[in-house]
Amino acid sequence: MLPPLKLTHVIEKTVREEWGRILASLTKNLGDMQLAEDCLQEAVISAMNHWQKNGLPKSPPAWLIKVARRKAIDRLRRDQNFASKQNEISYLIELENQKNIEGERDVMQHVIPDKRLEMIFTCCHPALEEKTKIALTLRTLGGLSTQEIANAFLDNPEAMAQRLVRAKKKIAIANIPYEIPDKQALPERLSSVLNVIYLIFNEGYSSNSGDSVTRADLSDEAIRLARIIKNLSPEETEITGLLALMLLHDSRRQARTTSSGEKSGEMISLEDQNRERWDNAKISEGIKLIKAALPKQRLGPYQLQAAISAVHAEAKTWEQTDWAQISALYNLLYAMQPSPVIRINQAMAVSYSQSLQAALTMLMDANEAGKLDKYQPFHAAKADLLSRMGNTTQAKLSFKIAIKLSNNQQEKDFLIQKISH
Repeated sequence: MLPPLKLTHVIEKTVREEWGRILASLTKNLGDMQLAEDCLQEAVISAMNHWQKNGLPKSPPAWLIKVARRKAIDRLRRDQNFASKQNEISYLIELENQKNIEGERDVMQHVIPDKRLEMIFTCCHPALEEKTKIALTLRTLGGLSTQEIANAFLDNPEAMAQRLVRAKKKIAIANIPYEIPDKQALPERLSSVLNVIYLIFNEGYSSNSGDSVTRADLSDEAIRLARIIKNLSPEETEITGLLALMLLHDSRRQARTTSSGEKSGEMISLEDQNRERWDNAKISEGIKLIKAALPKQRLGPYQLQAAISAVHAEAKTWEQTDWAQISALYNLLYAMQPSPVIRINQAMAVSYSQSLQAALTMLMDANEAGKLDKYQPFHAAKADLLSRMGNTTQAKLSFKIAIKLSNNQQEKDFLIQKISH
């Protein structure tokens, strides 16, 4: 008999690592995401009892999918529309009867095809709103519980549960297919998938609200999802670029806040970070990935952003940063993706590579017709430039606006300190 703590650890590890693959396969078989998830949850509950009494199976994931399939067959047989479900039932029974000559350990490899790529495209379908895409991806591919997702976005768990239920119903009613889009639709849809993963990462890397600067669990989950999709589509250079970008950003996690003393947890600017606290393993992996992607000459925004982050990572000190190269990369990025947000970052690079006045002019041009008046990073950047130019009065006004627009307490504290210096 397994000790309860060990059993719990094994189940949690299996669910987190294999949930997406099992659920994607079941959903593809059943054509019903909610039914697939219900059956998988029942299988997990059964595992807690069965494994406690009989010990661990050779392959916990294979055991879970077999039990989930059997529960699906039972549910379909009890369904009022039993006759119309005969094809699904026959198919599931056929899968159950398959025998692999090498035994249960190879069931995951040979009997269960990996359908996670189809699933992530379904979760990121254009018919779903952005927040729903993120929540559904975290639930179906990441295996996060509804409670965990609600906590991550400071939502009520019941409201998040309803959001997920509505999303699954919308997929069913609209007959959104569980498949990879055709070649014509693939680039746009892949862009949406990568955007969702990056939004998850950014919520963890720079939390938009709450008391903490970072939420490591979300950053880790986004990196894990990117690794999954990269393994499923190894030739897509923008996937490689996104993974490299997130690894390079995340390498600075430990150095972004103070770690001891009365002011533990306070934000530290990139300029003042202790680079010895940067994660060299993540830096090495990120640089290796981007160096492998760029020569393929299928350049995209994530690759350019990763290249910019790599330049920062390669600088041993703030003073050694190659700002001219960063400015040039931002020129390419802006030409490819002309957004005000990129212009703000480009302006900050120009402030170090050219002049403060050139940077301020670029920044103000980005706020054409006041479209960035309510965008916090614009006012924080403007305040920084004005402060460095010696215009203390105007800098304080911009800092105060940035503070007012921020929902993160640590960020507010960081900007308040800026005013006093």
